[in-house]
Amino acid sequence: MDVFPDFGGVGAAGQLRTVVGALLMVVLITAVLMLIVCAVIWAVAASSGSYHAATRARAGLFVAVGAAALAGAGVAWTNFLLNIGSHL
Repeated sequence: MDVFPDFGGVGAAGQLRTVVGALLMVVLITAVLMLIVCAVIWAVAASSGSYHAATRARAGLFVAVGAAALAGAGVAWTNFLLNIGSHL
């Protein structure tokens, strides 16, 4: 008796790809908008001499860049895993 993986285990892979892609796109758009907002606040706060606000905005900018990178990597990782799973 041979043992093989169940290829029909992920029957809704196309729908899963659509849902995960849409959710990660919302995260990516929000991260890019926050990147723009934090950059503007950082520039205005630094030029007005409010270094505490500039430091907070810079930290927000780095968090937004990290979130955008993770969201982009999440989409690529999910697509990779779904493609590999369908070819096994």
